[in-house]
Amino acid sequence: MASVLLNKRIEFCASHRYHKPEWDAAKNRATFGPCNNDPGHGHNYMLEVTVAGEVDQRTGMVVNLFDLKRVLLQVLEEFDHKHLNLDLPYFERQIPTSENVARVLWDKLQAQPDIGTLQRLSLYEDEDLCANLTAEAGPEVASVTRRYSFTAVHDGHRGHTWDLFVSVHGPIDRETGMVTDIVALDHLLKERVLVPFDGRDLRMVLATPSVTGEYLAKAVWDRIVSAIPAGTLQLVKLVQTRDLFYEYAG
Repeated sequence: MASVLLNKRIEFCASHRYHKPEWDAAKNRATFGPCNNDPGHGHNYMLEVTVAGEVDQRTGMVVNLFDLKRVLLQVLEEFDHKHLNLDLPYFERQIPTSENVARVLWDKLQAQPDIGTLQRLSLYEDEDLCANLTAEAGPEVASVTRRYSFTAVHDGHRGHTWDLFVSVHGPIDRETGMVTDIVALDHLLKERVLVPFDGRDLRMVLATPSVTGEYLAKAVWDRIVSAIPAGTLQLVKLVQTRDLFYEYAG
């Protein structure tokens, strides 16, 4: 029987700070932006774990959900309501970025025999930033998804708001703990997408008689793909409504 994927989500709370003591204040600020503010900031993290396995003919489950939840709670107990920089030994020499926290959690969960085969781990700091690890790529490589929003005229319909998700894939930098420079990525998107598109008639901006969601997703890709600060642009996703979205992957 082929493997089935099972996804489980669980929340925990923690605070962290992006900071390298060996760098001066200006370099820390330039690299990490507001995430460098002392003493740090907190998140209600959402951890999503995907495990794979064959369906047990007796129970009808890939893995016992009680066991999966128990393991997740046991692992996250160490992280919950902690300042990751100050309270946990894993981050004495590495910054607790989303990517690095995800990598530590991956190693801990992969060692658990009761949860099946770990296929994917997604760690959401909030709705605007998520780090993803997969078994295929390994824990040293991640994808980071950043969320943006803009409001623009779409084929004559004023005030339509788009949610834009930009995913960048690559190795986790050992020095910064990031796949890409988030501050530079934010600047790139602001300069080439958000400011030119926001409040504008997209038909005029893109010099086309009609702007479909598919066309717009590719247009965003073309505007940023050559200037991603680090890593490789993996996906552009445009959400028009809760029930309709568009993706472009080059």
